[in-house]
Amino acid sequence: MDLRLPAWRGLRRPRRIVAAAAAVVVLAGAGTWTAVADDDAPAVRRADRVMAMGDGVRLDTSYFTSGSDGRRPAVLLAHGFGGSKDDVRQQAENLASDGYAVLTWSARGFGDSTGKIGLNGPDAEVADVSRLIDWLAEQPQVQLDRSGDPRVGMAGASYGGAISLLGAGYDDRVDAIAPAVTYWNLADALFPNGVFKKLWAGIFVNSGGGCAEFEPRLCEMYERVAESGTPDTEAREMLEARSPSAVGDRIKVPTLLVQGQSDSLFPLGQADAAARAIKANGAPVDVDWIAGGHDGGDMETSRVQARVQSWFDRYLKDDKGADTGPAFRVTRTGGVDSTDGEALLRGASADAYPGLESGQRSVELTGREQTFDNPPGAGPPAVSALPGLGGAGGLAQLSSLGVGVSLDFPGQYARFESAPVGDDLRITGSPTVTVHVRSSSDDAVLFAKVYDVGADGTQQVLPSQLVTPLRVEGTRSGKDVTITLPAIDHEVDKGHRLRLVLASTDLAYASPAAPATYTVSLKSDLTIPTAPAVTTAAAPLPAWVWWLPLTGAVIALALLLSARRRTTTPAPDPALSDVPLQITDLSKRYAKSADRYAVRDLSFRVEKGQVLGLLGPNGAGKTTTLRMLMGLIKPDGGEIRVFGHAIRPGAPVLSRVGAFVEGAGFLPHLSGRENLELYWQATGRPAEDAHLDEALEIAGLGDALARAVRTYSQGMRQRLAIAQAMLGLPDLLILDEPTNGLDPPQIREMREVMIRYAAAGRTVIVSSHLLAEVEQSCTHLVVMDRGRLVQAGPVGEIVGSGDTLLVGTAVPVEEPVVEKVAALPGVASAVLTDDGLLVRLDADGSPVRLVAELVRLEVPVASVGPHRRLEDAFLTLIGGSA
Repeated sequence: MDLRLPAWRGLRRPRRIVAAAAAVVVLAGAGTWTAVADDDAPAVRRADRVMAMGDGVRLDTSYFTSGSDGRRPAVLLAHGFGGSKDDVRQQAENLASDGYAVLTWSARGFGDSTGKIGLNGPDAEVADVSRLIDWLAEQPQVQLDRSGDPRVGMAGASYGGAISLLGAGYDDRVDAIAPAVTYWNLADALFPNGVFKKLWAGIFVNSGGGCAEFEPRLCEMYERVAESGTPDTEAREMLEARSPSAVGDRIKVPTLLVQGQSDSLFPLGQADAAARAIKANGAPVDVDWIAGGHDGGDMETSRVQARVQSWFDRYLKDDKGADTGPAFRVTRTGGVDSTDGEALLRGASADAYPGLESGQRSVELTGREQTFDNPPGAGPPAVSALPGLGGAGGLAQLSSLGVGVSLDFPGQYARFESAPVGDDLRITGSPTVTVHVRSSSDDAVLFAKVYDVGADGTQQVLPSQLVTPLRVEGTRSGKDVTITLPAIDHEVDKGHRLRLVLASTDLAYASPAAPATYTVSLKSDLTIPTAPAVTTAAAPLPAWVWWLPLTGAVIALALLLSARRRTTTPAPDPALSDVPLQITDLSKRYAKSADRYAVRDLSFRVEKGQVLGLLGPNGAGKTTTLRMLMGLIKPDGGEIRVFGHAIRPGAPVLSRVGAFVEGAGFLPHLSGRENLELYWQATGRPAEDAHLDEALEIAGLGDALARAVRTYSQGMRQRLAIAQAMLGLPDLLILDEPTNGLDPPQIREMREVMIRYAAAGRTVIVSSHLLAEVEQSCTHLVVMDRGRLVQAGPVGEIVGSGDTLLVGTAVPVEEPVVEKVAALPGVASAVLTDDGLLVRLDADGSPVRLVAELVRLEVPVASVGPHRRLEDAFLTLIGGSA
């Protein structure tokens, strides 16, 4: 085996931590191996061990390997705050299957590990990492660069991302890292510009099990700052000493930085500081801005994990052919807009990381000098991000109602506004502005934000719900202040305005309790970074999505053979040439029955870009409809037109249709590649039209493509079916129960594929019995029962208008509070449920006002969302048929 060091290893300095000084004691339970079932051969083996760290702390670990006993690179995989090693088990198994030795562990104070939480202290959690590397150096499966020095990478998210950076900074044996959604300077993250981020800090402590679970000095520091509301020098120094920035000049290894755009805890600026520091050390650095973050949204887990694996393939396996992706990538827009059914998700990239100030242009703001108040007790506070409500049950649900959650109270802010922008304006980075601040108090605490204001001037959007807090000292006599606003990637449409708001309060932060008056005036234009080198491509299907069972060779052969039996086909309808599917009065009788119908008088239409869900109980006629659509069986009445062409067995327009019904079929003695090539030859279309390379990339089968299909597992056959269905990139994709046999992560990945496929202007029709999944995946629905159409339309229309909201609460709400909620303006009624409150809004009510009032009443809100689910609507439509 070639153990030569890649060229970038010359950047490393002599080791600072000596392995012999950090011996690890393996306690009882070592050697308990468990075979892990996996779709890919060979099987993954797991060994659970408890390791003593030398200071009385015991860490619960798991060690994953697969294949032969040969040596291979190792990966240390860390979990997020409040979690345990179990959270990263699936990723560990995937990496082990790809030829890595993977060690996971529960950090101090989490899972079954002992000890107090040290927030990645150098003498605690960081020292633990070096001891774990010592242990890896002794394992016969792990590749060594020299005695005691294993070839090892580190990855993890949030808390685990920080320990990856710290591990590389303190221990030169770490060779590559891939931290995600994490911090560079924890003091800057929790005390930005001298303002205490109180809600996130409280969540941090509570998710750790309470203050007593932390090291005593950390607990005392938190209680002191939480009581005063003002971070002191000792608190900053304590957090900075536990931050990667403290050893930033020592991190000299290839680094993939993944950071979330929807993240008020660790915003994009944290990754920017890390990228600049590590790049200055001469190490390769790539940056990836994902759609989600600690405030919710799409974490793009599968794509990110695939990129991490490629990163390690390049820099741990020294595979120079590994595709590590662009130097900079950002996910733009995304998900399904339930208000209009539009599915959007695009990736933009650049050959170099642009930073947060690239391509600056000035936008003039107007507005006179303005005076506003910091109210006594800093209440009621303005609302921007709401930590803890960012998941699927909170802000994401409110967004589906077409409302924002940001709220500013009159008399507590100043605002300055631009003229309507003449063209679409893309902001990528951190806008800046200079203002003059004067205060009746010695210091002023302000919260700066830039809104995107609609053409009518009433609707405003706060990109990613982010604000910049800042404490300005010595403001009695006035002071000029340059404000760096949150880094975002946001497009301002032509005709919209930009609105700069400076508020005195924010719910997520600590403001002075003493009343004060602030006066603010403009001193400069708003400077906007546009990052012109970042270009957006048409949304490709990502190579990391593996789990979409699609069309089979049986269908292709059936279409080919039936072509000889074509009957006269009606002429194409030019009016429908751009309509993917039009079904009119379609009927199909059961065999040997004159009056029993599987499908009867069915009519509906599907437009480009839609993801349409075909729903109905067993026997509703869904599969029969799909089989007629693909020309596999003939209807007894009515017609089906695809892009204006009538469907008959073997119709040429079926070349624009990809489908999966009742499983994919392959010739078992042929390899995966040979099956795909044979299928495409059978279609009679030119080889260059197959887009074979794209299909193979989607399949992700690697070396297995050369093996006979009879050796494939079921999951591998599904991957091959993906490639086969995507050959030719069909304009209409038909899936019958595509989630059968898939586990929840695979189902989520399948959902992402459908959304992205439709976002490119193609159309997807999916029949499924998983109603919750259909609700998240589809833009439109067709509901069938007993062969007939029951209802068709956008998901939002069928589910309901959303005037009834379910407010989940962390603890039960007392009856007097319920009465206060019911008496609020805009509320028609409020009743207790097992999960919290069921609130019905009247014509004057709005979800955003309700959230603000609940916060004012100190209701412990955990989630807010529409009450009626697709399941409720479905059962209502079909009655007792299900």
